[in-house]
Amino acid sequence: MSEVHESPLGAFSGNVLFYSKPEPLALQLHSKLGVKRLDAPFKFAKVGHAIPLTIGEFQLTAVTGPIIFVGEERLPIAVMGLNAGDNMFVNEQGVFDSGVYVPAYIRRYPFVFANDESNNQMVLCIDRAAEFIVEGGEIPFFDEKGEPSDYTKNCIEFCNNFEVERQRTLGFVQLLKDLDLFETKTAHYTPTNPDGTAGEPQKIADYFGVSEEKLNALPHEKLAELRDNGALSQIYAHLLSLVGWDRLIALAMARAAAAPPSAANA
Repeated sequence: MSEVHESPLGAFSGNVLFYSKPEPLALQLHSKLGVKRLDAPFKFAKVGHAIPLTIGEFQLTAVTGPIIFVGEERLPIAVMGLNAGDNMFVNEQGVFDSGVYVPAYIRRYPFVFANDESNNQMVLCIDRAAEFIVEGGEIPFFDEKGEPSDYTKNCIEFCNNFEVERQRTLGFVQLLKDLDLFETKTAHYTPTNPDGTAGEPQKIADYFGVSEEKLNALPHEKLAELRDNGALSQIYAHLLSLVGWDRLIALAMARAAAAPPSAANA
């Protein structure tokens, strides 16, 4: 997650996926605001084809699609689409496909912790631009006494747990770095020619992943240590998840074939 910094005006700014107008949650600003119930609450996630992931979610995510690592920080990501800005598992109405795991990063929205560097603390923020945050919402942020509502308290706890998991994930990634287990990987797609023969392979993405060769070359004592601290099961979940590239490709092909000719050619 990108950091959100305090500005001289006391507001927060930054570039965080989904959050276009983050504001520190405050009684004087948001006492009349709340959340309205939506049957399809995930419309905002439609633009998220690559979602930050925490280590405890690897095994749940592996059945949905690839888990990859990106950037200098080797941030773990759940790949949920082949094209930027298109989550293939969320429809236009804002509903996830049945059976798809919804990452915690999405479920915590519209809340997020921001790093207030001037006071060396984390500040709870809401995305004021969220469509389900409204004045007089059915679920208020504050009660009649001006205290955080039960809903807000539950969201604070969720964000606290998410932060704990995020820190645990950083430790896991650092362990993989220390063991030099990362390598550059490439996802390919091989189309079929009209005559049924295999076409020219096309590159879908470059990313970082765990090298099975490097993993297998580790001393038995180190593998036993990774097994005992739980890291090995997460590594295997990542490796097994990579077959999910084929699922995404098959899903994209099926949707392209089902689309009207005008849409397919648009």
